[in-house]
Amino acid sequence: MTGSTTPSGQSPSPQHPNPTSVVRLGIPGGPEVTHRDVAANGARFHIAELGDGPLVLLLHGFPQFWWTWRHQLAALADAGFRAVAMDLRGVGGSDRTPRGYDPAGLALDITGVIRSLGEPDAALVGHDLGGYLAWTAAAMRPKLVRRLAVSSMPHPRRWRSAMLGDVRQSRAGSYIWGFQRPWVPERQLTADDGALVGRLLHDWTGPRLLDDEAVAAYRRAMCIPSTAHCSVEPYRWLVRSLARPDGIQFYRRMKRPVRVPTLHLHGSLDPVMRTRSAAGSGQYVEAPYRWRLFDGLGHFPHEEDPVAFSTELINWLKDPEPDR
Repeated sequence: MTGSTTPSGQSPSPQHPNPTSVVRLGIPGGPEVTHRDVAANGARFHIAELGDGPLVLLLHGFPQFWWTWRHQLAALADAGFRAVAMDLRGVGGSDRTPRGYDPAGLALDITGVIRSLGEPDAALVGHDLGGYLAWTAAAMRPKLVRRLAVSSMPHPRRWRSAMLGDVRQSRAGSYIWGFQRPWVPERQLTADDGALVGRLLHDWTGPRLLDDEAVAAYRRAMCIPSTAHCSVEPYRWLVRSLARPDGIQFYRRMKRPVRVPTLHLHGSLDPVMRTRSAAGSGQYVEAPYRWRLFDGLGHFPHEEDPVAFSTELINWLKDPEPDR
């Protein structure tokens, strides 16, 4: 099943955008990226690639797709890395499958893409949900993860304790509770050509708002058939599994410490994931761990101040001995 069809096999209607034209974008004013599809974990994933060198795999969050990393792709390629940004399952140009949206399954998508790219390992860089999955992949498949960089997302066990035990964090993440309703979130996300996506991006950003071109791109991508449903399914699993055996087993597996150098990035004004919630994730890392707080930035530091973010990331990637 390809990314141009819905889980029920229906083709996009004329009123909805075609995934290829919406997703296979270029970098404004930047070098030309290579778009292609790779097979992994029983599905097909769209990737955008630039540069040669050690692999750095970039994982987007909600409500975005690979294009959120356009600035970092160019910066990493210039710094001597093979930069690859993938669309997660169900988003952008990747397959929209009926199942497979639990974090363990999504993490195996990521490690499967590393293998499909012919690399022995990768430095994983994840934001928001992509960060959650990066934490998970590093714990589940440590031999495939060379380094780990996470932005705007605590370790999964830290996320769970904050959402359940901190009233302020639970309120900040109220959209996740809202995603538990059937059908309603999907309709809200696609109504008025994705207007809600634009409002979320505005509300979650600090003073340096995303430009109109970026907001429009994310709105269009959310309106690709079945994307809204696939985008909220991981969050439904995270909540509905809390008391189920599969969820209990997953969080038990996440007790396994991360044993690769880890860079943890966060915006001081992030209204979605409080700094207090993200801080403390280092207790799950038995390796050099570096915490970096960006003053005056919100939930999307890699887009709000791409130069500062890319500089921090590249300096850390090139540091042969990052200290704790």
